[in-house]
Formats: sequence, structure tokens, C-alpha cells
Amino acid sequence: MTFDDPRIQRLITLIRAAINPPPGKGRIALALLMGVLCHLIFAIAVLSMMVAMFFGLSESFGFVPWPWAVLTNAALILQFPLVHSFLLSKRGMKITARLIPGPHGGTLSTTTYAIIASLQLAALFLLWTPSGIVWYRAEGGAFAALCTLYAATWALLIKASFDAGAEVQSGALGWMSLLGRIKPVFPDMPTRGLFRHIRQPIYVAFALTLWAVPVWTPDQLALAVSYTAYCLLAPRLKEKRFEARYGAAFDRYRETVPYVLPKLTSKERKDGADPAEQS
Repeated sequence: MTFDDPRIQRLITLIRAAINPPPGKGRIALALLMGVLCHLIFAIAVLSMMVAMFFGLSESFGFVPWPWAVLTNAALILQFPLVHSFLLSKRGMKITARLIPGPHGGTLSTTTYAIIASLQLAALFLLWTPSGIVWYRAEGGAFAALCTLYAATWALLIKASFDAGAEVQSGALGWMSLLGRIKPVFPDMPTRGLFRHIRQPIYVAFALTLWAVPVWTPDQLALAVSYTAYCLLAPRLKEKRFEARYGAAFDRYRETVPYVLPKLTSKERKDGADPAEQS
């Protein structure tokens, strides 16, 4: 990773614009408010997810009586993939751009989307009603090994998110663009870093976090099975959007790079060539 990397250059451009924003108190106040709100909720969502899964969803704040808790927990599982996928559709993106009244809704759409996704995840992990059943709780060396593995899967997820474009994944693109009064510029199709080895490293890394926990309960198993299926199926919709957006470049990339299981398939990849740039 060098300063010549396009991802670094995009972040530098956004940061420079944010440090020296053009005049406009209302716009600046809105951008800063959305930035603080976005990253605060994002941090709460990620922390709640990390902690809740570490304990196998055996600890949370949900208090729905059983058997009704089964329905509410199922609804909490389903609401994230359904809403998340819908908001990525053309109709969903139009709705997201209109959620902030006034002329800046479109600029802030990525920030708004990140806020909604973070609220969904926070709701899932903070409002879950635990079953009270614990099948397995690692101890001793097994506990240390699983803690290390769990941390490694999260590090992999962070790396994959950065490779995809940290400013988009975190919601920073919208509010920082508004603060700097510049048009949001989305990253190019990701083909570097972990994306050189598989096409869907974010989904794979997230799926791995579901299975590397030191405490196992029926709750964690339900979550792991449901969201692993989502991580295998949802990227198909994402790839249709990429195919429409990037055309032949994505077709070349898809032919060279496997879906979720990494393997070296060509001399060009071994030599470090960008799969999307191959002719």
C-alpha cells in the first residue's frame, strides 16, 4: 500500500476538501451532523455485533417472552438482508436520496444508507432475545485459539472493506463530499487487495466471523446459517449491478477471479496483473 494507490488518493482528496470546506454554514452543519451521526451509529453497530457474537448471542437486551421470541428473532434476522438489498436497487437508491429533505439528499445518500444499515445491525444484536441455552463455551487453550481466530476474521473483514473503498463502506463519502462541496465520486470496480483472489471478500469475511465464535448456542447457529446463506446468494444481485455498470471490464474480471474460494488460475494473476485490465 503506497500513496500512489487510488484508494489512498481518494481519501486524501476527501480529507483535503473536508479540512478546507467552502463557505456555507448550513451545509457545513448538516455535513458534520450527518458525519457524527453516521460514525457513532456505525461504531455502536459494529461493537454490538462483535460482542454479541463473541458470546454466541447468549447476552442481549431483548425481553420478548417465549415462544413469541422466535418470531421476533426471525424478524430481526430477516430485516437486515431484505432492507439492505432493497436499498441497493434502483428504486431503493432513489428513496435513500430523498430521505434527507432539501438539495443535499443525493450527495448524502451513501451516508444515509450507512446509517440505515448500522441501525439495522444494532437492532439485530441489541434487541435479540436470548434462548438461554448454551451448547458449548470454549475454555483454556481452545478459548485462546478461538479468540485469535475471531479477531483474525474481523481483521479480514476490515481489510476487505478497505479494499472495496473505505469511504463508501463507512458512509464517509457522502458527508465529506458535502462538507467539501464536491460531487461524490465512487471508487472504481474493486480488483485489488483481497479482490484479486476472490470477487466477494467482504461477504466471505463476514461469513467467517459468524463461525469463529468461542460460545455456541441455538441462537448463534440460527444466525450463522441464515447469514451464511445470505452471504453466498446476495452477491449474485450485486454482480448483476456490476455487470450493468462496468460491462466488459467486469466480465473479464469474473472470468479470471473466482467467486468465494480463492485459487491461482493464471500466470497473469501470479505475475500481479490486474484481472480487470487483461485483454
